[in-house]
Amino acid sequence: MAEDAPREWHKPDDLARETFAAMGTTVEVLLPAERLDAAAGVRALFATWEAALSRFRTDSELSALNRRAGESVAVSPLLFEVLETALAAARATGGLYDPTLLRQIIRVGYDRSFDDLPTLVGDAPGLSVPCGSWRLIQIDTTRRRVTLPRGDGLDFGGIAKGMAVDAALRRLEASGVETALVNAGGDLAVLGVPRGLDAWPIAVPGVAESWTLPLRSGAVATSGVARRHWRQGERERHHLLDPRTGEPAVSGLWSVTAVAGRCARAEVAAKVAFVLGEEAGARWISEQRLAGVLVRADGHSRAAGAWPASILETPTRPAEPASREVAG
Repeated sequence: MAEDAPREWHKPDDLARETFAAMGTTVEVLLPAERLDAAAGVRALFATWEAALSRFRTDSELSALNRRAGESVAVSPLLFEVLETALAAARATGGLYDPTLLRQIIRVGYDRSFDDLPTLVGDAPGLSVPCGSWRLIQIDTTRRRVTLPRGDGLDFGGIAKGMAVDAALRRLEASGVETALVNAGGDLAVLGVPRGLDAWPIAVPGVAESWTLPLRSGAVATSGVARRHWRQGERERHHLLDPRTGEPAVSGLWSVTAVAGRCARAEVAAKVAFVLGEEAGARWISEQRLAGVLVRADGHSRAAGAWPASILETPTRPAEPASREVAG
């Protein structure tokens, strides 16, 4: 499921960290030390979401729905909520975010968890095809039933992980936690601000350097190709597909980091801007009244929307090699 560099920060002394694997990445939870017990609820939430929404698990509810494409299927409230959110994102982006790219992502070789994906995969026969079949999904809101177009399937990608981060923060807040950060492999959101600080210092990666973003509220997500790439025959491949072609996006970008009020929206914004490329992507972020930074493969960075250009003028350190835990 998005991302290609983890968000990093210096952990304040009065916060404790809980780390666990879920949804194809590493999830980190920062909480006041006396409330670290609340991390168990976050772990349970991510386990539930992964069991329902992973396309790599044959026993997941999502996989069962995909196997029954063409039939009317009753689904759980969780799957229904994520699907409705994904379809709303598809409509809002004119299909530049598309949850029905399962056939296309498998065709380019991403047919298993990235940790199990070889660096060289077999070539795919036939021609690539654009998508857009999300428009043909039938939803019965009264009976909570879904009919996917025959021959197509769902791959929610990073939006599901972003929604899980948002849900985890809501759960922590409902339990009385006032300060927290939940980071799912680069998709992160914050609650409150650590004692003694004005903001969370979030490291934003570039090709050869990084920058520190002071995040007081909301969420950050990064989409890029630093980690999730492989070769298919003679072609370089990555996981960020352009729905207009059904092929990995060719935009000249290395990554896009977006800031929004919710993690799910930041994740979609980063991915859409990456697909659009530097000029159109920066313009789209501005039109959405969001903030972002677009980094080209040659290392050039560009602020977009409400992103303070001064941050890019003061890199904090040389960029480190991309972690295995990423946001995409």
